[in-house]
Formats: sequence, C-alpha cells, structure tokens
Amino acid sequence: MSVYLLSAVKFFGGPLAGVSMGLSFGATMALTVAGMMTSVFLFSLIGTAVHNRYVERQRAKNKPMFSKKNRRIVSVWKRFGMSGIAFLTPILLSPVVGTVLATVLGVSKSRIMLHMLWSAVFWGFALTFTLFKLSHLPFLHFLVR
Repeated sequence: MSVYLLSAVKFFGGPLAGVSMGLSFGATMALTVAGMMTSVFLFSLIGTAVHNRYVERQRAKNKPMFSKKNRRIVSVWKRFGMSGIAFLTPILLSPVVGTVLATVLGVSKSRIMLHMLWSAVFWGFALTFTLFKLSHLPFLHFLVR
C-alpha cells in the first residue's frame, strides 16, 4: 500500500519504498504504475476545478499569473506538447501537477491517460531497475535496506 500511495503523490517514492521493503521487481513496478495512473485518473477528472481555485487564490493575493516557472512550462508545452509534459511528470513534476497542467492546457482525458501510462511504465521500469541493480552499493544501502 505504501508503494502505491507514494507513487500517486511523488513518483520516485514508489520504487524507493518497494525496494526498501523487499518487494519483487514486478510488484514494485506494478504498484508504482498503478499508483501514478490512479492519481492521473482522479486529477484528470477534477483538474479544471483545481486550476480555477488556484487562479482565484492567485488573483486574491494580487500575484502575477505568469511566473518564471509558468513560462518554462509553457515553453516545454509549445516545443514538445503532451509527450514532453508526460515525460517530465514523474521525475520533475508529480502525477498530480502534471495531470492538472495537461488538463488546463486542454488535452483530452484519453490523451492524458495514454501519455501518462507510457511515461509511468518507462520511468517505473527505469527507476525500479536502477534501484534494484544499485541496492547493494554502500552509499544506497541506507536508503533501500
């Protein structure tokens, strides 16, 4: 359950928890992908509402709509589209932020699910495999065992 819940909020935590708890590679990978995709599903449904609430709060505080971070996200969107957002979601953003961002940018729910799925499988495999292979090293020993 820990691997699943961590992956739903912060993707990297899932493989780390799975390896540290001694789960198998397959179980860690499956729970990591399932956790992220649950978060993607839920937040693709409520993404617009979350964004609207955020915008209202920003306006109430008289904060500018376009920060340096927002401009960087828009430049990634213009250059790489949904594929770029999906690729960066597990490692730089989080499943929640990446999904809300894609929803706000007008991507359909089916495209969000498809792109986030391949991204979750790719990064889930890469991170889980790396942690399994490197778990014997002394500098990672305190993290995974």
